Amino acid sequence: MLADMEKIAIVTGASRGIGAATAYLAAEQGYAICVNYLCNQEAAHSIVSSITQIGGRAIAVAADVAVENDVVRLFETVDERLGKVTALVNNAGILEQQMRVENIDAARLNRVFATNITGSFLCAREAVKRMSTRHGGAGGAIVNVSSVASRLGSPGEYIDYAASKGAIDTMTIGLAKEVADEGIRVNAVRPGFIYTDIHASGGEPNRVERVKELVPMKRGGQAIEVAKAVLWLLSAEASYTTGSFIDVAGGK
Repeated sequence: MLADMEKIAIVTGASRGIGAATAYLAAEQGYAICVNYLCNQEAAHSIVSSITQIGGRAIAVAADVAVENDVVRLFETVDERLGKVTALVNNAGILEQQMRVENIDAARLNRVFATNITGSFLCAREAVKRMSTRHGGAGGAIVNVSSVASRLGSPGEYIDYAASKGAIDTMTIGLAKEVADEGIRVNAVRPGFIYTDIHASGGEPNRVERVKELVPMKRGGQAIEVAKAVLWLLSAEASYTTGSFIDVAGGK
């Protein structure tokens, strides 16, 4: 049924990094795109412009995924301007200054978990309401952007971020089973050390250069390499794949 429908994707946190690369690649593959962003309007509109220049359809929608009303408005905006979503990429995520657990306060934990965990759940909820055959939908696919940090723990840097991605791994497994017979596939990618701006948020913009020798392939990854894994999981080529993970981490 999905093959005959227009493909409409929401990519959260799509103004930069992995999200931006995913949005553009999805547009190249025929998706109409919602570029969700938090505050970088200029960057988001730049992605939209680059998509329209190749003949694609795209809109930019500002919404904080940690805020329930924002998430509802995001999906309603897509309903009105693009149509019913068929693909969701839960990419929006934050990390904070590198720090040991003994120095982390509750306010920081709440910020990280609100965006990385609650935001992913809220977006998945709204997507399921629209995609599920149980609700009259035609099916769809959800890809969660986790991290190899969920396996490695990020000691001495941001265990809170790693823990939030561990929650996303568990959510991926559970939700995949919950909606497997409702036409929805749920999978995740786990990027490793990727060259994106997020490392600056942790206080070390050049972190990938420092740690790349710890990677068996001896290099950091590019956002497009993650995006290609996301698009495969969204595609019909992955039609019998759900509750699965692709580590894009150079063997780490």
